[in-house]
Amino acid sequence: MKFYSLNNQNIQASFKEAVIAGIAPDKGLYFPESITPLSADFFENIEKLSNHEIAFQAIHQFVSEDIADNALKEIIANTLDFDFPVVEIKENVATLELFHGPTMAFKDVGARFMANCLGYFSQGEKQDVTVLVATSGDTGGAVANGFLGVDGVKVVILYPSGKVSEIQEKQLTTLGQNIEAMEVNGVFDDCQRMVKTAFLDTEITDHKKLTSANSINVARWLPQLFYFLFAYKQAKSKGKKIVFSVPSGNFGNICAGMVAQKLGMPVKHFVASTNVNDVVPKFMRNGLYEPMSSIATISNAMDVGDPSNFVRIRHLYKDDLKTLLQHLSSYSFSDESTRTTMKEVHSKTGYVLDPHGAVGYLGLKEYQKSHSDTYGIFLETAHPVKFLDVVEQTLGVSPEIPPQIMKVMDKEKKSHIISSYQELKQYLITD
Repeated sequence: MKFYSLNNQNIQASFKEAVIAGIAPDKGLYFPESITPLSADFFENIEKLSNHEIAFQAIHQFVSEDIADNALKEIIANTLDFDFPVVEIKENVATLELFHGPTMAFKDVGARFMANCLGYFSQGEKQDVTVLVATSGDTGGAVANGFLGVDGVKVVILYPSGKVSEIQEKQLTTLGQNIEAMEVNGVFDDCQRMVKTAFLDTEITDHKKLTSANSINVARWLPQLFYFLFAYKQAKSKGKKIVFSVPSGNFGNICAGMVAQKLGMPVKHFVASTNVNDVVPKFMRNGLYEPMSSIATISNAMDVGDPSNFVRIRHLYKDDLKTLLQHLSSYSFSDESTRTTMKEVHSKTGYVLDPHGAVGYLGLKEYQKSHSDTYGIFLETAHPVKFLDVVEQTLGVSPEIPPQIMKVMDKEKKSHIISSYQELKQYLITD
């Protein structure tokens, strides 16, 4: 299996090469040369398979030339040691809870899978790898936790100062060891731009091996398809057409779900639910992709004005908007609507949504207005305690703080404050 650049399909790499490089030399994202559907029998009997068996069969074709089967099974076992329950909220509406991992966010899966892959690839290597990553919220903590203590790997995380929650900040600034945090005076898009620039700066790359753990990296992005399959396994018995609504910022998560559909997962439709950073909803209406400066919201992990992975979604459907519309809808919602939904769901069901999950719920309900015959699953991408101030202000309740969070709350924050790319470059060159 080769992976090619979406800017130039003649630029190709193996899975290992794509993971270590992070991004193609022409700035393009890597994409698998083919997606072969799994057998009909796989989906007909999926409820008889363990999550580990499902994951192995789903990812095998993409990685088998670079990772031995026994090693892949071990990587999957190290990645997937927590639950992914589908919890029914009301009739025909359920949530897929993706916050039962070590940092209580959906990104634990991709970060752990990638960390294990890099650990496998670095065996016997003489040169260390520096993982350079930008985060708008949960990526930083998940990557920091996934790579903590991995031999031969150093992690540098860029995050926008004052624009992540206190708990998110603690999770990426307090671990020490091989983890360094860069606090950027700017927004997430500034962080992401610095990361992309560094990859193409030969003054850095000539003497330092860089890779990225953002969802631009195939090892971070692809394994996210696992839990869509786990959800299908749980919801299959409902006997209804399944719709997934995904809170979307950089669009890697929903793109991975759409790859699961390409693998043959019987799902009717996907909904990309966004906050007021509505580049994709506008594109779906008028066919024009117009990046914007990101706007700060209470669902901060989705504050992205130029979502990197949307190009992968467009490529999945050969950049044909008419075909894409058959598989994807996209809606945007304000903070006011998000808070109102958090209140309504809590008062009627007792369920506490985080602001991102609330946006996912809103998108699902919008789609079901004209598709009432569907069974909708929206993704709860992070535990509500990670957005404690928003939850407390909106609902007047304080969720119990789980042990995964408690262990970082009293630790000292350590970060390097930077305002420009040159400061990041200087750090990487002299480190």
